[in-house]
Amino acid sequence: MKYKKLAALIYLLLLINYSNAQSTKIYNDPDAAFKLAKELYQQQKFSLAYPQFEKLYLDKARQSSIPISVQTEAKYYAIACRLQLNDMTAADEAIDFIELEHNAPRIEMMCYQLAEYYYRQSNFTDAITYYEKAGLNNLSNEEIANMRFHEAYGYFTMQQFSNAKPLFESIAQIPSDPNYYDANYYYGYIAFADKNYAQALNSFKVIEKQPKYQPIIPYYIAEIYYYRGEKDEALAYSESVLERGNQYYDLQLRELAGHIHFEKGHYKQALPYLEKYVSNTPKVSREDLYELSYCYYDAKQYQKASDGFKVLGGKQDTIAQNSMYLLGDSYLKLNNKPGARNAFLFCALNSSGSKQKEISQFNYGKLSVELGYTDVALTELRSFISNYPNSEYSTEAKELLVNVLSNTNNYAEALHLLDAINSQSDIVKQAYPKILYGRAVEFINDQQIQQADNLLNRIFSAEYNGAYISYTNFWKGEIAYRLNNYDSAVYYLQTYLRNPATSGEVNTTNAHYTLGYAYLRQQDYDNSLQHFEQVATTVNGSAAPLQSDAYLREADCYFMKKQLSRALPMYEAIVNYQLPSADYALYQKSVISGASGDYAQKVSLLQSIQNRYPSSTLIADANMEVANTYLASEQYDAAVKPLNVIINNKNAGAFKPQAYLKLGVSYFNLKDNQNALNNFQKLISTYPNSPESDEAVNYVRDIFVSMQKPDDFVAFMQRSGKTVSYSEQDSLTYSIAQSAYEDRNFDKALPALTTYLTKFPAGKYSVEANYMAADIYNTRKDFPHALTYYNNVAAKAPNNFAEQSVLQAARINYFELKDYKQAEQYFAQLKNIATTPENTLESERGLLRCQYKLNEFDAALANAQDLLQQKGIASDDKAMANLIIAKNYQNNNQLNDASTAYKAVVNTGKSEYAAEARYRIAEILLQQDKLKDAEKAGFDVINKAGSYDYWITKAYILLGDVYFKEKDYFNAEATLRSVVENAGDAQLKQEAQQKLNIVVAEKDKNSKVAQ
Repeated sequence: MKYKKLAALIYLLLLINYSNAQSTKIYNDPDAAFKLAKELYQQQKFSLAYPQFEKLYLDKARQSSIPISVQTEAKYYAIACRLQLNDMTAADEAIDFIELEHNAPRIEMMCYQLAEYYYRQSNFTDAITYYEKAGLNNLSNEEIANMRFHEAYGYFTMQQFSNAKPLFESIAQIPSDPNYYDANYYYGYIAFADKNYAQALNSFKVIEKQPKYQPIIPYYIAEIYYYRGEKDEALAYSESVLERGNQYYDLQLRELAGHIHFEKGHYKQALPYLEKYVSNTPKVSREDLYELSYCYYDAKQYQKASDGFKVLGGKQDTIAQNSMYLLGDSYLKLNNKPGARNAFLFCALNSSGSKQKEISQFNYGKLSVELGYTDVALTELRSFISNYPNSEYSTEAKELLVNVLSNTNNYAEALHLLDAINSQSDIVKQAYPKILYGRAVEFINDQQIQQADNLLNRIFSAEYNGAYISYTNFWKGEIAYRLNNYDSAVYYLQTYLRNPATSGEVNTTNAHYTLGYAYLRQQDYDNSLQHFEQVATTVNGSAAPLQSDAYLREADCYFMKKQLSRALPMYEAIVNYQLPSADYALYQKSVISGASGDYAQKVSLLQSIQNRYPSSTLIADANMEVANTYLASEQYDAAVKPLNVIINNKNAGAFKPQAYLKLGVSYFNLKDNQNALNNFQKLISTYPNSPESDEAVNYVRDIFVSMQKPDDFVAFMQRSGKTVSYSEQDSLTYSIAQSAYEDRNFDKALPALTTYLTKFPAGKYSVEANYMAADIYNTRKDFPHALTYYNNVAAKAPNNFAEQSVLQAARINYFELKDYKQAEQYFAQLKNIATTPENTLESERGLLRCQYKLNEFDAALANAQDLLQQKGIASDDKAMANLIIAKNYQNNNQLNDASTAYKAVVNTGKSEYAAEARYRIAEILLQQDKLKDAEKAGFDVINKAGSYDYWITKAYILLGDVYFKEKDYFNAEATLRSVVENAGDAQLKQEAQQKLNIVVAEKDKNSKVAQ
């Protein structure tokens, strides 16, 4: 073992001495060192060669013994080694070498080395710069070949194909060139892109069987065959290659094969190719998806066909139109009529093909009829008939239009269209009475009774009116009653009862009820009683408001017939059962007691009204009647208390002039002249235009005369704003105007009234004169002037004309001027001064409608609840009141309560309020994400909202929101686009367009089709 260690040590020392000897030899012999470094370089051992070359040109001690040429060579190779080693710092040194050295051959070679370095770094711009400077004289054949290919590839990568093409072409001509096959590929590719298919095919054929290109080149070859019109060759080649398998462009080859089969009409053969291509490609062209969808359609795979076709709509080109047309047919085959309807809409909006556009518009209208889109059906069918009068579908379109008109709830548009049809067919004539009647009922529900009356008159002269004559007579009677034309009301309602029919509010009970009131207003108590008894003969605690009111009016009839013994128990029944108007019945009972001579009982009953019914509107009446009873029996001191109660009652404004007069009279008879004068002066100064004021003057005169103080009388009158001479002149001027007015000579009356009011703006008859002037202007439909004079009367309330003036001012502002804020103020005033149940009801109705129009739902709530408590209110009153209540619930996010209240509105019948209520129900369901229920409710609006286009349009927009939430972009787009195309309301059209833009953007984002 020791000998082995020793031998190893000796061998190591000998090796070190040899190495030192060699090193010394190389160090001392520059040529030997250069040769050794060059050998290493040529062996591509650049990491070993580089330090050897560096020593030769950097060692200062040896430079004097090394020739300059060798130093330059060494420097070149040192930098070249570092470039080969991809040393990034070497690039700058190479550039310095090129710029500073004078050895042209080495400079060109350095340009080559630097270019190769940049090429390897994929810096093709700088690589090409130095390739162009390198030249060829000093490069080996291998280097020249590499340089040309690399330079060409650099141009190719930078898409400078015109520079790359000749370089690749020169290489592609030399089979011995190591880059021969690659050059053919790139040259073929450029030629292919330039549509030089012959050149491209030649190059691709060279490399077709090369393993590297065998999975790639067949696709290009097949494409070349196709582009050259050699479609059979392209198809055969594609299918043979696909059968062989292992193709990089497998999907693209299938796309091509499928496309060629499709062009040939071989849809069955095209289907598997296109199916695999589309299903495995994230985004495909519209053409590819259309072809696949058509193949499915041809194969009767309609669901798959429709899934593809529906993505292709929304554009104005042939593909979009054909897709929508075939989609519509596919949906019909699948019994999906809503989808088919939307597809035909898209097709009809596309003008690429006139025949498809024509057929699609017809189908869109026809399907709209079948699915209940009557508003759209009317528009589309009418448009179709106008646009295509000679179409083979024209006759069917007209029949469909007539069918829609005869069954639609859209009476306003239906009536407009019917009136526009010059030649009405027999079917149209049969529909005409129904449409007239339906529209008339809508006018009635919207309180536009004059317009309703005009339409009802037309029913009498229409053909095929038999089914509607009875209903028409009923409503003619109702309208006549509302217009205070009691003779006509009796005539039409009696005619109705001779041949009655029932539908909603049209029934014999309501007819008898209204007849009872009509006769009551005519003071025909026997006939009134007869009809009220047809409504109710007895009552109990659960009696309906209509029955209890009819029973009460029966008692009134007996009372007016002086059959007090019959009336009394009926009034007592109303009181005992605490039915509506029990306070009135108690009041009437007190009057009967007085008529029977039992004044103590009368007073007791009257005084009990305030205690039993503290919110009764009859409290002031009761106190006045108590006072009158005392006055009649000359118990003046007892009359003072109830009269003071009236004066202190803020709700008794209409009674205060009488109360002041009678209080003054009471004090006058009690010889209390000072209190009498105080009350008379209060009356005259506060209500100078009231009749009571004039009557008080006589008492004042008597007091001062009895006191022998005539001057004090004059002073009193002056303090009250009156003089004796003023009154006399006032009366004379007024009488002239009054006479002309009563003769209905308005042309003479109006200037006379104007003269009177100019001379006596606060005259004794200024209230009457203002009212007459207002009435004349209102009759002439000069509403602004009428309002001026009605305002003057209303400002001096209470007076005999204030109530009617306020009512007329409210009506003018609401119905004629649409000034709902001003109308609201008048209806509110009317509510405070109304003395009849009819005006109280109208004030509450009008006030509620104004608040609805002004969106004052919080303020309207209490009024709505008051209106619902009124007896005998119409269905439209119930609708409006419940709508207000529902809106308050919805605004407070009490959605279930809101829905219940909206349903109550719907149940009241057809009106604009019902239309809105239906929409709000759908809106709430959408808020609650109950999408299917919301969709159903939206269609309910469309099918049942009648002539109220605004709410129908809102429902369409809501359906678009439903479909969007369901990610059903096709139906969302179709629905919103139909609104954009057809809506008449600019604001709703803009809303639909904004939503449509969002839908289209989302659809494109999720589409299979490449955008």
